[in-house]
Amino acid sequence: MSSHVTVGKRAIPRRHTLPAGLALTGAALAFTSLYLAAGALTPLLVLYKQQWDFPPSLLTLAFAVYAVGFLAAVLTLGSLSDHVGRSPVLIGALVVQLVSNVLFLLASDIGWVIAGRIVQGVSSGAATAAFTAALVELAPAGSKRLGTILGSAGLTGGLGAGSLLAGLAIQLTPTANAITFTVLIVLTLLGIVAVALSPETMTRTPGALRSMVPRVAIPRAARKEFAAAAPVVAAVWMLAGLSGGLAPNMVRSVFHLDSGLLNGLTGFIAPAVSTVVGLSFARVDPRRAMTVGIHAAVVGAVCIISGVFAGSLTVMIIGQAVAGVGFGASFSAALRLIFPLAAAHQRAGVVAGIYVVSYVAFGVPIVIEGQLVGPLGEVPAVVCYTALTVLLALVSLVAQTRMRHRA
Repeated sequence: MSSHVTVGKRAIPRRHTLPAGLALTGAALAFTSLYLAAGALTPLLVLYKQQWDFPPSLLTLAFAVYAVGFLAAVLTLGSLSDHVGRSPVLIGALVVQLVSNVLFLLASDIGWVIAGRIVQGVSSGAATAAFTAALVELAPAGSKRLGTILGSAGLTGGLGAGSLLAGLAIQLTPTANAITFTVLIVLTLLGIVAVALSPETMTRTPGALRSMVPRVAIPRAARKEFAAAAPVVAAVWMLAGLSGGLAPNMVRSVFHLDSGLLNGLTGFIAPAVSTVVGLSFARVDPRRAMTVGIHAAVVGAVCIISGVFAGSLTVMIIGQAVAGVGFGASFSAALRLIFPLAAAHQRAGVVAGIYVVSYVAFGVPIVIEGQLVGPLGEVPAVVCYTALTVLLALVSLVAQTRMRHRA
């Protein structure tokens, strides 16, 4: 069917486009497929380690290089769809995602996996901002919040579901890697078709090349709020890295349990809880939500350490769930506290700054932890890593208390 999508004062004609509801559904599934693939690597990395017998430092490196690809793409391509249109950027990112899925499908050693993770990060970094905007733009006029909800649930929910489903595949079949990435390749291909047939929601505007110059800038009015939030943002992203990069391997190496399903569960619980909490706290006062999130991050981290020392996987998983509350509450609160202090033309720089803090915290500390496993042992290395998250959260708690008193 033919359609017209109105952007500003111009109508963009597109032939053979999907109906609005189907286009929104297709875009949401395509976006979710990116994070299903990222989450699937959580338990599969443990499987690769068993098959190829590489050291823990390479496992954490393979997990963390995703952040390198993501940051490189989001800082250069994050605003490109505002100038060239959503569809070209999204189709390009999904094609790159297809390449990463093929790399994982054919992987014969950890080098293939590391390469695939970098490519996967580039795909997600290029697509996330464009998909987030497109979902809102494709949502019905009176239900724009639906697009926001789909974007939020697709990201963290996709990570959790990808981990759990891949863990289930490991538990039930000896060909988990082939099954997982064959399914993901099919989903990605369907996503490319859905995006190609969806109406374009953005007019082309000049400045595409200029938009690819990385800009990280926090305006003066937002700097105190950014500084108060940055430590806990780093802490909750480190805890997310622990759930995705460390916890599944600990099921076997620390708790001595050989279960793909448990590996997947430990990667599922924190993002699943954070998805629910992030949506539930959308109407809670952001300063209050931030305080709740900080306390939850501290309690969650302490529970994780306690579970490791006590040899109790149940306690550790409870700690991960509480840490998920910390992520969902504090990260969304940080955005709501900082964004209103920046003018519209300054927000891209603020988003870039938040991404830098988040993904540096997600990637760098876990690589260092992997290097410490050799000289210190796995449990002391995890304890040091988790203790740092507690320290960062407490720094933010002090800063937030001061901000509240000033207000």
